[in-house]
Amino acid sequence: MHSRRALLYMPGDNWKMISKSVTLGVDSICMDMEDGAAVNKNAEARATIVKALQELDFGASEKLARINSVGSGWEQADIDAVLPHHPDGIVIPKVESFEQVEWASKIIEAAELKYGWPINSIRVLIGVETAKGILNLKEIASHPRLDAIIFGGEDFAASIGATRTKDAVELLYARQAVIVACAANDLQPIDIVTIDYKDVESLRAESEFGARLGFMGKQIIHPAQVEPVQTAFTPSDEAIAYAKRIVETFEASQKEGKGAYSLDGKMIDMPLLKNAQKVLERAKA
Repeated sequence: MHSRRALLYMPGDNWKMISKSVTLGVDSICMDMEDGAAVNKNAEARATIVKALQELDFGASEKLARINSVGSGWEQADIDAVLPHHPDGIVIPKVESFEQVEWASKIIEAAELKYGWPINSIRVLIGVETAKGILNLKEIASHPRLDAIIFGGEDFAASIGATRTKDAVELLYARQAVIVACAANDLQPIDIVTIDYKDVESLRAESEFGARLGFMGKQIIHPAQVEPVQTAFTPSDEAIAYAKRIVETFEASQKEGKGAYSLDGKMIDMPLLKNAQKVLERAKA
């Protein structure tokens, strides 16, 4: 699974911005046909994204295309336009049911078969942004083509009538629900956008808090957000070294027939081993 510490949205109709994004070293670039493009620019966004998929070298950055929501009336034309040019993944916003993911999965599989691409070579990421989407996470998250669930904080707050605050306490339940659903299905949870991209300290704090909650990455909207966010979601050298020590000493303890044991004055048992293994998996990704 591709590392998605930072998922950068680029307006699908803006060639200059998309061209700039491939130079930033960001994990994922999401070219947007939904909120990032005006309704009257939809056809232009499709054409520009196709041009980018054909002509730009994305390097190590993942190339994603976000279509309009299922039921919007534009989703079919959006996915039909970009699929023949093999994006790494399709992002579906405002998902509220398993069937909406299945709709996209069938279309993608047909394209993979048609063009001779490996099955599941194009992944699906979804946005969950409404109360109904959160309530249906158990079913939605079980879809086999899914890689990640992206939590849309602004839309979710609107859907429940909440007032957005800087500390985002009104989003905590939903954020944790996304994390739990992802953990249960081996998916990546992607956290909310920090709208004020000029406030770097708030961005760092929000990113670090999201990482502590269990998110594996964060949505971003400006090139200046790439470095702070990717740093926040990268395990530190100290964390990696400590995780390695836990894994190594746990194995030695098991060979000696011991259960829990002490390391640096802390009791180490199976839950801490699993957490250490996750740190090492994230570092490897």
